[in-house]
Amino acid sequence: MRTVSLEQTTHPVLIFWIIAGWIGFAVLPWYGVEGFWSFEWLVDGWPLDDDYAPAAVLIGMGQKLWLAPMLLALAAPLLVLGRRKTDPLYARVLVLSGAFGFGWLVAQGLGIGLRGFTADWLTALFGPLDDRQFGMGYGAMVTASAFLFLFTQGIAARGAINGDVFVTSAIGGVIAVVTIFVFFPIAKMLLAAFATEDGGYSVVGFFPKFFDSRIWGLGCLSGGRCGVAWNSLVLAVLVGVLTTLLGLAFALVLTRSGFRYKRLLRALTVLPIITPPFVIGLAIILLFGLSGTVTTSLASLFGVEATRWIYGLPGILIAQLLAFTPIAFLVLIGVVEGVSPSMEEAAQTLRANRWQTFRTVSWPLMRPGLANAFLLGFIESMADFGNPLVLGGNFDVLSTEIFFAIVGAQYDQSRAAILAVVLLGFTLGAFYLQRFWLGRKSYTTVTGKGDAGVHPPMPGGLAIPVYAVVALWSAFTIVVYGMILYGSVVQLWGVDDTLTFKHYITAFRIDWGDGGLRWTGSAWDSFWTTMIIATLAAPLTAAIGLITAYLLTRQTFAGKRAFEFGTMLSFAIPGTVIGVAYILAFNVPPIEITGTGLILVISFIFRNMPVGVRAGIASMSQLDKSLDESSLTLGANSWQTFRAVILPLLRPAILAALVYSFVRAMTAISAVIFLVSARYDMSTSYIIGRVENNDYGLAIAYSTALIFVMLAAVGLLQLLVGRTQIGRRTSHAEGH
Repeated sequence: MRTVSLEQTTHPVLIFWIIAGWIGFAVLPWYGVEGFWSFEWLVDGWPLDDDYAPAAVLIGMGQKLWLAPMLLALAAPLLVLGRRKTDPLYARVLVLSGAFGFGWLVAQGLGIGLRGFTADWLTALFGPLDDRQFGMGYGAMVTASAFLFLFTQGIAARGAINGDVFVTSAIGGVIAVVTIFVFFPIAKMLLAAFATEDGGYSVVGFFPKFFDSRIWGLGCLSGGRCGVAWNSLVLAVLVGVLTTLLGLAFALVLTRSGFRYKRLLRALTVLPIITPPFVIGLAIILLFGLSGTVTTSLASLFGVEATRWIYGLPGILIAQLLAFTPIAFLVLIGVVEGVSPSMEEAAQTLRANRWQTFRTVSWPLMRPGLANAFLLGFIESMADFGNPLVLGGNFDVLSTEIFFAIVGAQYDQSRAAILAVVLLGFTLGAFYLQRFWLGRKSYTTVTGKGDAGVHPPMPGGLAIPVYAVVALWSAFTIVVYGMILYGSVVQLWGVDDTLTFKHYITAFRIDWGDGGLRWTGSAWDSFWTTMIIATLAAPLTAAIGLITAYLLTRQTFAGKRAFEFGTMLSFAIPGTVIGVAYILAFNVPPIEITGTGLILVISFIFRNMPVGVRAGIASMSQLDKSLDESSLTLGANSWQTFRAVILPLLRPAILAALVYSFVRAMTAISAVIFLVSARYDMSTSYIIGRVENNDYGLAIAYSTALIFVMLAAVGLLQLLVGRTQIGRRTSHAEGH
């Protein structure tokens, strides 16, 4: 076990956060300014203008005096700058000042609203308050961060987690942001589950709504319709199993075969994930709908009557398999590549054949990846909104029911929240079943020793069905995308097949006028906004996800299971609920960001972060902890070890997190509908608007353009991130 000396007397990190706290309090605007990314306030009355004034200036002008107690919390750490970390006063002062400052900031933020105090008992205790709260800004954000990390440094100085400042700070930071941007908005939303018609709350009224037959009914067993809970569960299990098997098949072809066109196949596997889901649904309808190409051809060939079989479970299942197999593949490709080649060669040296080697060595070591791929497929199916909306027919699922409960004529927030509780229960059950299946076994294959082996090819009995499945699914994917591409260059999809580029010209027209280049196409505004938001969100999503995975796999601390569940919670809730929850939580102070680009970035970060977490956990499960210990023994700290040793071995996980978060930000639908504004419109909301106006050609042309843009972005990310090289030799099969 590593022991960190607490005798260090230099405190560069402490000095940094003390300075940051004072800058946030005395220099930066305390409350939110117009446009988070704009810095016009620097020349627009700052620092004396009330709208842009720092907290210290507001207090000096006799305003917002409830901010004054934080001055004590900022001043206290100055007393311990010259003290050793072993001095009990050092830890005590940092813990107390950080906890008090952060707690006071949160308390005043929640306790004072748009019309004074937010609770009657506060008014009774302190008297009426004439002033009001505004949304927090740069100053409050920086000062809150300073208080948080002063507190975590104090905890580390007390010896928590061997006194490791990086680990304690990382845990504290992740807990804080997950609490603010996941638990807080969802708690506001779920509180509506107990709401009554008169505006109050009642536990008694919750249970009749929860056990409603529309949720749990089993009428399908007697020729009727089942409740949405059972529909969603059956669909999610099928999608989880089948996407995992399909993803594994593609991963095996790319890593355990001599297939010549691996780059083309890899590109094909990510096509569905970079496509707005409803576009895949429309293509499936064009193929298999009542008057679809395949349906009418088969009906003529066999003399049978065409049916609407595609609407319901079959159609949703096909669409979700197309959409979510890439997620399983991105998780599994890193795990399959990460299996130590020398272990497989050792089995063959002991006279095991290829099948025995795969069954007894390779397959068991892939279990973390298989479990994580199933979990992600299950959760994605539960939370999917676009595919069931287009192809659901009479097959109702939880996500669409939540959507209609919120935006439909019924507008029943209580029912929407209850459905979200059911969905969360299913997700939590899948999460614990996954942990039970993995058990406490070790899946480590990559140690500090060199590995000169190469992966053996698949056994013949496995290769034939794997090749067949990959070939059929690839052909089907190509046909679906051929229909999408065709639909973007015809006059009116399914009616007038005259070839035309008018849809692309309308969306992406560029003119040259007196003022220079002008982006006159109707889609440009939403396109550039989407690119900026996705580019900002992707690296932040990957960073938070991988740091969280590092904490979960490499550190032991109290509340670890709750911590892991909290990081997965946002992924388990449908985007529709996330969107409404964010509106309820962030439309009023203390965090007032509705209608801004910032709320879109934040929603994407915490909606997509679990993919980075699960991919990181799957890959880090194979890295021996002796790698960390060797680095620490040589004098590196935890941050240096994470950056120089762990991260280079996590390239598949980094790529999975970057690719997934970027493309999901480009193609997300459900949450975006609620969070976009006139100033910050996203591609998907623009496309949905075109679909609602029956302008399918423009919608499909825009979607096709996005596909090519994201393909280029994925290729660029693969070049930048690279791939993990475990073995030193190159297989003979790969060279031909």
